Amino acid sequence: MLEVQQLAVNYRGVRGLDAVSFQVEPGQLVGIIGPNGAGKSTLLKAILGLVPKANGVVKYCTCPLHQQLEKVAYIPQRSQIDWDYPITVWSVVTMARTRQLGWFRSPSRATREIVKAALEQVEMFNLRDRRIGELSGGQQQRVFLARALAQQADLFLFDEPFTGVDKKTEAVMLQVFEELRSTGKILLISTHEWGQSLHQLDRLCCLINR
Repeated sequence: MLEVQQLAVNYRGVRGLDAVSFQVEPGQLVGIIGPNGAGKSTLLKAILGLVPKANGVVKYCTCPLHQQLEKVAYIPQRSQIDWDYPITVWSVVTMARTRQLGWFRSPSRATREIVKAALEQVEMFNLRDRRIGELSGGQQQRVFLARALAQQADLFLFDEPFTGVDKKTEAVMLQVFEELRSTGKILLISTHEWGQSLHQLDRLCCLINR
């Protein structure tokens, strides 16, 4: 279980998040909704410890989440990624295995199989040698979804994953989300573009501006 208790974040003396609490059971897909500026991205970053907390506790399986970040896969907003960096699709996904491999070891056969399976799951294996900057927005998002899959995490956090993607990519992503949920993974998805996908959610966490 993921537990968020009284989570608060300050920005230059202004409270950006205030007393956010919720629990997520294994196998649940939770949508984080709210207007622009309500703190959706801040909530995900605070859960991961990417921004300092003013108050609150985040636990997974009763232990502090910051002590077990290897169990978390996170895809930030597209605007936070350098799409011009000269790296191939295959290398992007392989980087998800760095913690297991170490920085200077060549990928093992098992790692190559994991990366291949992840790319096939998002229908991007045929573009594995393409540079990430040469892809469409939807294809780029599927590559980073494959990277998250290759981590073989237990918790998945996605920040605005549907922004700027095509219908095919949206369908692939929703199918992958359903497969992850069916295997007991926890998914938190922040977005303002739910459309018809709302019916796939188990719960909604609504943030409001005050």
